[in-house]
Amino acid sequence: MDETPKRDAVELRIHGISGVTAERILDHPIVIRVAGDAHAGFFRPRPGSGTAGGATAGVAVEAYRWGSLTAGAAVRTASMLLLLPFMLSNLAIWLRPPGRDRWGLLGMLCRLLAGTLTATFVLAIVGVTLDLIGWQCVPYPGCRASRPYLAWLHALPSGPRLALLSVVPLLALRVVWAIGTRSARAYEGFGPSSAQPPTGGRTEDLAAAGFWHDEQTIDWLRQIHVALGIGTLNVALLAGVSPGGVGAPGQVALVGVAVGLLVFSVVLLCLPVPADPAGARRLLRPLWAATAGVTVLCLGSATLAGAAPSGTGKLPGYEGAAAGVVAAQGVLLVVLTVVTYTRQRGALDGDRPALLGLGTPFMAASAVSVGAAFTATLVYRVADALDHGDIPDPIRPNPPLVGPLEPPVAYWWAALAGLTAVLIGAAVTSAALLLSRRRRRGQAACIIERDYPDVPAEDAGRLRLVRETIARSRLTEELGPVLIAFLVIASLGLVTVAFDVIGIGPTQLAARLGGHGGALAVLAAYVTDAGVWVISLLVISLMVLGFRAYRSSQTRRVVAVLWDLGTFWPRTVHPFAPPCYAARAVPELAKRITGLTARGPVVLSGHSHGAVLAAATILQLPPSVLARVSLLTYGSPLRRTYAWLYPAYLGPETLCDLGRRVGWRWRNLWRDTDPISGSTFPRAPDATPPCADPAAGDVDIRLRDPRSLTIDPADTVPPPIERHWPYHTQAAYQVAVRELADRSR
Repeated sequence: MDETPKRDAVELRIHGISGVTAERILDHPIVIRVAGDAHAGFFRPRPGSGTAGGATAGVAVEAYRWGSLTAGAAVRTASMLLLLPFMLSNLAIWLRPPGRDRWGLLGMLCRLLAGTLTATFVLAIVGVTLDLIGWQCVPYPGCRASRPYLAWLHALPSGPRLALLSVVPLLALRVVWAIGTRSARAYEGFGPSSAQPPTGGRTEDLAAAGFWHDEQTIDWLRQIHVALGIGTLNVALLAGVSPGGVGAPGQVALVGVAVGLLVFSVVLLCLPVPADPAGARRLLRPLWAATAGVTVLCLGSATLAGAAPSGTGKLPGYEGAAAGVVAAQGVLLVVLTVVTYTRQRGALDGDRPALLGLGTPFMAASAVSVGAAFTATLVYRVADALDHGDIPDPIRPNPPLVGPLEPPVAYWWAALAGLTAVLIGAAVTSAALLLSRRRRRGQAACIIERDYPDVPAEDAGRLRLVRETIARSRLTEELGPVLIAFLVIASLGLVTVAFDVIGIGPTQLAARLGGHGGALAVLAAYVTDAGVWVISLLVISLMVLGFRAYRSSQTRRVVAVLWDLGTFWPRTVHPFAPPCYAARAVPELAKRITGLTARGPVVLSGHSHGAVLAAATILQLPPSVLARVSLLTYGSPLRRTYAWLYPAYLGPETLCDLGRRVGWRWRNLWRDTDPISGSTFPRAPDATPPCADPAAGDVDIRLRDPRSLTIDPADTVPPPIERHWPYHTQAAYQVAVRELADRSR
């Protein structure tokens, strides 16, 4: 039961990432839940057990704990690692430059690229089941030797065998569907059912009604992606049971219909989500009926095909399908980069653009790269296991009795590109940190001179420690060149698309350039193998992390840091991405604040990522509620990270609008030693006031950290360097709460 005294001010604390406990948020050992549920709830100290840590006299303290939305369920946290490529593809559109996407071109390109990731996922399962197992391994005695779980498949003709194995990709699609659906039921879609979800180009403003309600968008995209995945499987199956990919006239017609459904699914991805649910159903029902009918016909055709000719090499058509998807991804990345760069020029009004304004193509390239790493690892590790430990390679062929287990050429290039990206990324990171070290130390020295002008000689060691802490806190600004280098590496990887299409791998190209069996060809073979092992180790490390997350709550909190940052935004690009927790957190906070303001003023206090949730909540509140709401942020990444990465949604204009909505009843506490936070409205001396309003200059309050270098006579150790936590223990925090509460009464 909520026991808030009437007319009493409330300080509502929102924690940051990593899913901390309500006891830590309130700095109190005994708490009770007064609203919400086990997934996300509002907590207060138990009556009669004392006040919360850092509480201000006359202000009740309440905590909103939302960490279980991302770090609570073990199965959900572990499964999210498998959805990493989909999450990155969904994140890409939110990094776009500011300015209205009038024709929805960026959104369309991102949705198409997300569609290729679904096709890549299905082709990976097809490569393992239909190609490696059903086509390459089972027909050869050396491969199925000592494997009774595969030997029985040899009794089936190749057509029925491939039809039976096609069930596995269908089940895989069903699994990723179920992961997203089950997680969404836990915390997505919270709020008024009448709110319209953002569709097409209507995802421009965080203050828009229904911005966080994406159910209709996800339902539309999910059905299209499942149809796209099933269509990819149908085409691969028909190509496999037809000699050379071409069969009887009836089968050719069936292939044409299957390809036509794929094209229709792609066309639907190009369209904005229909605002009318009935209109969406009119388009999706025929698609689903046709997809189900064609799938039954494809499975039946494969079953009746009997023993299709099983030549050596890969499944007919599979090599071309994998190369075609890679080529489509390359073309889409090039177009996306050109369109994004064209739109970002001059869009930030003097602010330096994040990643040269290429945040969207960078994140899209990351999604493609991670998807390629997952796919290549899965196919190569299965091929390696079936091949009794001999990795397939054209320079060093397999023993004759084993069989020609050969993954597609595209995966050879993916392995080589993965090794190159790791090496160049490590080199660029090291160079960026070393070259910026002197500049960062110089900046830290200026801060030290201002904060501690007269330091005794005995405190020189402590002074150096503080200087190094401040210098390290500026590492975030040095990651831009590293990310740009990654985008350049991904762009250079597009050169391999031509070799993918014509079926030439790295070792084959080296053999043609240096002669078969020459030193260059052998070197390329070993480098490719090294690339396979490097990306395999990286992916396997993620799997181990997922297993640890399943067994350890502490590891789940570590994994949740990634998802807290990556699943903040609604899913408007890929439906298999992990659900958006803000779809519940923001409307729930808005509802709670609305109820609390009926009794007294509310100081919305957000730490770290909680400041982002607080800002998003204020943008959703009506003016009648905002009149009694104030904002306190500390350790906030709003300007330093979010305005830099997401200028179209949380850029300087949005931050100014946020201040105006609360009547500039906003204080932001930050430290130079904090690697995450910074000032919200920085300005040079004698410059015009930010937001063209002098009140904006009063928002930021810089805290000296540590408070002193010398040991207090009543203490035994010097004051600690507090960095990112805590803030509520300092007097400036209580002063800010008291001031904001009084101004809101």
